[in-house]
Amino acid sequence: MPHIVKLGSPTDPVRCSFIVLAEPEFYQGKPTPAGRRWDATALFPYGSQWKKVVDDGMEACAKEKWAAKYKPILENLLSDSKLSCLMDGKRKAYDGYEGHWAVTAHRKEKDGRPLVMDSDRSPIYQPSNELYPGKAGRIYSGCYVVMQINFWAQDNDNGKAIRAELVGIQRAKDGDAFSGGIKPDDASFDEITEGGDASDLV
Repeated sequence: MPHIVKLGSPTDPVRCSFIVLAEPEFYQGKPTPAGRRWDATALFPYGSQWKKVVDDGMEACAKEKWAAKYKPILENLLSDSKLSCLMDGKRKAYDGYEGHWAVTAHRKEKDGRPLVMDSDRSPIYQPSNELYPGKAGRIYSGCYVVMQINFWAQDNDNGKAIRAELVGIQRAKDGDAFSGGIKPDDASFDEITEGGDASDLV
């Protein structure tokens, strides 16, 4: 049974970080049997309404998987950031994490790409993973989004965990790009005809 929740709204969006939304990538760049995946992390401040949405979604997922035993199992998983998709931002020194909760979601390449939409619901990426014309820089780490995720419970040879699958992500508004970067924008670039050289970029 899916446990799909939406994090963020047009008036109260979440901030995205560590996004991989174009070509899927291997975790930490190392090929694994799980294959490549798309990634996105949602950040929202302490006291945000989205914390209860996450808590309720994870609890429902754990209860379905482990029945009467779910409470102690879930408590144990939440105490280890490696076993839960939810993490207290104070555990990491990443830009923008202080004072926030972080929920990380992935989607395996074999399951097909997640929805990645602009604020007007138009797609940002083509099925080939290439950007649609004019969509460069619309979603980047640091901007605000609405994110749809699906919680699922892992219980296999690799142990127990609560994970989140990335279903879709929609741009809401601009924000400061993380790590001191600036929002990417292709509007200042001209088309370069075949045969152009590096001096054309200056």
